[in-house]
Amino acid sequence: MALEIITKSDLEEFRLRLLEDIRSIVGNHKPETGKLLKSYQVKNLLKISPGTLQNLRMNGTLPFSKIGGIIYYKYDDIAKILDAKSK
Repeated sequence: MALEIITKSDLEEFRLRLLEDIRSIVGNHKPETGKLLKSYQVKNLLKISPGTLQNLRMNGTLPFSKIGGIIYYKYDDIAKILDAKSK
């Protein structure tokens, strides 16, 4: 049985390739148009606090629907806010 020695530089190269692959997979994953999102998903997308999300609902910036005690948001509405935030 032959032994193969793995160096630190080999591990570092592997780590970089793995991170690049993960970023490409995660970066390409976006919710479909028309999809409904829950509050925790919106907070993660916009990187905002629960209070800020509530303010966006209350002042009418972010339309929502409440079904059985759960608040849903349209992805299209979130995309508009993301576009405005990036400008």
